[in-house]
Amino acid sequence: MNALRIACALLALACSMVASAQTSAYANRAEALKALTAPEAARRADAVIWIANNGQPADEAALRKRLTDDNALVRGLAEQGVWALWSRSGDDAIDELMAKGALQLEAGQLDAAIAIYSEIIKRKPAFAEGWNKRATVLFLAGDYKRSLADCDEVMKRNPNHFGALAGYGQIYFRLEQYGKAISYWKRALQVNPNMTGVEEGIEEAEKMLAAQRRNTT
Repeated sequence: MNALRIACALLALACSMVASAQTSAYANRAEALKALTAPEAARRADAVIWIANNGQPADEAALRKRLTDDNALVRGLAEQGVWALWSRSGDDAIDELMAKGALQLEAGQLDAAIAIYSEIIKRKPAFAEGWNKRATVLFLAGDYKRSLADCDEVMKRNPNHFGALAGYGQIYFRLEQYGKAISYWKRALQVNPNMTGVEEGIEEAEKMLAAQRRNTT
């Protein structure tokens, strides 16, 4: 099954599970947070969606615990929910700039996207996701040194940012520093064990590292 079909299947299952949940909405945040540990997977999924849409940035820690849920759908929803909370700055103007930067990135306008994310960082330096998005664009632009520096800034603000940890791995892999790539990718999996692409990256890096060692002996 290809990635698109998997995504569609998960979406259909999500809709089915949420529809079957005893409660499709919660009276308040406290109720939704409590439901994150409900015995029924459908209720946990419903709660994850509610928190992702209505929760506070501090709720990221609660959603992150669902990354190791025994239900695959809940794990997938939790990952998307964590990203959603990370992406909220609490400032409408900043959020508008984030959306603009995403469109520029999607269009391949890397210089313009870097400028937008730099403006976000200037206005709200405590917002980790501004740094993370610029790190992503700098990586795509081939500016690995600056991308690494931005990843450092992300980790200062959000040490559990599995996206930035995975980003370190990608950069070090490109730099042929395979040992470092493996180390960061393993750290990313410790936070979010659902990153299949990272697992594949580790396998490839281990092969490259072994070949590198053979060539130096």
